[in-house]
Amino acid sequence: MRGGRHLPVPRPRRRRGDGLRPARRDRRRAALNVADGGPFRRYHATVAVLRGRRVVLRPLGPADFGAYAESRAANVEWLTRWEPKRLPGQPDPARSYDAFVARCSARQRERQLGTGYGFGIFLDGVFCGEMNLSGVQRGPFQSASIGYWVDHRAAGRGLCPESLVVVLRFAFEELALHRVLVAIVPRNHASRRVVEKVGVRCEGTAVGFLEIAGVWEDHLQFAMVAEEWVARAPELLRSWVDGAAADRTDPLAHPAVTG
Repeated sequence: MRGGRHLPVPRPRRRRGDGLRPARRDRRRAALNVADGGPFRRYHATVAVLRGRRVVLRPLGPADFGAYAESRAANVEWLTRWEPKRLPGQPDPARSYDAFVARCSARQRERQLGTGYGFGIFLDGVFCGEMNLSGVQRGPFQSASIGYWVDHRAAGRGLCPESLVVVLRFAFEELALHRVLVAIVPRNHASRRVVEKVGVRCEGTAVGFLEIAGVWEDHLQFAMVAEEWVARAPELLRSWVDGAAADRTDPLAHPAVTG
């Protein structure tokens, strides 16, 4: 105050935008922070539903049992060859409503604890498969694994690569993880095509990595780290998530499932 007059309050200078909405800018900044070895860590996700160009990813609930059971039954021969054997006496959530509800509850507990995030893949409201971020490790690891499967009736339409990019964005920008792994049996060509389309780097082969259908199988290890995501996010989001829809039909495609 000078001579009875109030001095004008300086207005903060507006920063030029970077084309990102505030929430997305904050998440991208988090990924940059992790890539630089900074202290930022978000241990619990603040969103439950993820959206791509065409797909909607959300946790499954009891109301999804019918669609889940029908889809698994229609794909049982293809899926079981790439999945661990069920323990003797263990109920199948695709055949038992109670087992399915218990599975949904277990996934919800994982989400609450920040140790795993399971998503159903939906196209126009129709259940098409699953994309799961599991085994989240914090501390010096800051890592997780992704597994997925898609209904053979929805195969070859680019839904799995699109969903993978959506979950990678969630892992790096929402959870601020540093490393994400996808492990695939070498002869599972459909699943390999998914990571190859997205350009996830192959690190080599882990011998006897996982027991699949009763056999200890070698797995190719595909991985992406936060530095790679920061560098490639604009390209991946432009190709698979943002912008106008594109025809990504693959006439040679088989249903993808990791394992």
